[in-house]
Amino acid sequence: MEASDGRWKQPSFRRQGGSDIGIDEIITGNLNKCTAVPPGYFGQPKKGHLIFDACFESGNLGRVDYITEFEYDLFIRPDTCNPRFRVWFNFTVENVKESQRVIFNIVNFSKTKSLYRDGMAPMVKSTSRPKWQRLPPKNVYYYRCPDHRKNYVMSFAFCFDREDDIYQFAYCYPYTYTRLQHYLDNLQQRGMDYYCRELLGLSVQQRQLDLLTITNPVNLRPGTEQKVVFITARVHPGETPSSFVCQGIIDFLVSPHPIAKVLRDHLVFKIAPMLNPDGVYLGNYRCSLMGFDLNRHWADPSPWAHPTLHGVKQLIVQMYNNPKVTLEFYIDIHAHSTMMNGFMYGNIFEDEERFQRQAIFPKLLCQNAEDFSFSSTSFNRDAVKAGTGRRFLGGLLDDTSYCYTLEVSFYSYIVGGTTSTVPYTEETYMKLGRNVARTFLDYYRLNSITERPLAPISSTWKEKASSNRCSYHRAQGNNQPSTKTEKRTQATLKEPTQSS
Repeated sequence: MEASDGRWKQPSFRRQGGSDIGIDEIITGNLNKCTAVPPGYFGQPKKGHLIFDACFESGNLGRVDYITEFEYDLFIRPDTCNPRFRVWFNFTVENVKESQRVIFNIVNFSKTKSLYRDGMAPMVKSTSRPKWQRLPPKNVYYYRCPDHRKNYVMSFAFCFDREDDIYQFAYCYPYTYTRLQHYLDNLQQRGMDYYCRELLGLSVQQRQLDLLTITNPVNLRPGTEQKVVFITARVHPGETPSSFVCQGIIDFLVSPHPIAKVLRDHLVFKIAPMLNPDGVYLGNYRCSLMGFDLNRHWADPSPWAHPTLHGVKQLIVQMYNNPKVTLEFYIDIHAHSTMMNGFMYGNIFEDEERFQRQAIFPKLLCQNAEDFSFSSTSFNRDAVKAGTGRRFLGGLLDDTSYCYTLEVSFYSYIVGGTTSTVPYTEETYMKLGRNVARTFLDYYRLNSITERPLAPISSTWKEKASSNRCSYHRAQGNNQPSTKTEKRTQATLKEPTQSS
């Protein structure tokens, strides 16, 4: 059932007692003010009969089973049109009693590995305490459960302490489509001449695909040569930390900080902060409204099934075919559900020097950000990643362009030289974004904050990066076009068929 505003919801009903119905057989939408009452109970709900709701933006909870007054089985609603992905949850609980203690079992995770085994805990806030907090890790358990088809279950204990509060629980810090729109509206109202927001396209459900351009307006004059850094985020809607990192990048680039000014003078930043607005709005974890993992469709995106991806790819190919534009970096921001820290994925090239140069940026970022791990950064050409933005654009663009996936943990980072974990907050995610932006200053040797010709970093850093780079398996052969002209010809010829 679809609400008038485009959210998927499940009609309000009462779940009385457990059942042996298959895990996903009746999960067709989000719960809408569902009251969990004991078996055989009739009449008005009493205080302590918990009311669950996920029928709001980015909400996700598909079903609740009353086990006892102290225990409830909760079922994640699968991504729309794709039952394979069940990770993100975001729901509210109300009608509680003071000092009411409960155990919630989330019983149908689609992933076996999880940071819940390493101390990660769900987020919680309430109406009187609106700041998100992590639950104590000692109250969280992650295990394989024979009662639920041997699926992995995450159980957590909680005590409700204020009767009038509505409590909200989530997999990680939510970052909604509406929050992004308010943030971009506020930036636009500041009237900064170096910030431009435009509508690049619309999603299937007619939500905005925003494109930001941040640069000194002098760089946009006709005929001016441009060095472009292209950044995207939230192609996977449940990976909310990517939005905080992206906002950190934007915040720094539009700030009056002298480093930001130098970067704006020398570079053109193009940022698409939310590639999958429908999936974000609907509370999906991985997919779009129609069930597509958009990060596997870069090679041939459909203008009707993947319109946001199609619009971004068209723009990148257009820039690539412009002789006045050099697309120097493409960075796609994600969040990782099983690893700590921030880290990067890069591509493998037959040209050893190009590979060494590609390792420079993550090495510099490691020096600027205590939560970024160069040792976790890797370079690959796995077949399963062939349709990703990093892999596709890495094969399309010439050897002066570098394409990365920037990953950040859903949970925490480990500071170098220690073994203690530091849980991420909204602020530390954004701090990583600020450090990403700062690293371009080092890469282009602009540290003196003075005007100078824009040039990549020296060969000295190539040697250092070479000595510190991660090991990799070199695949045989390379069928990628070898020259810029040949690649541009192929891109130009292929685009009309993709748009048809």
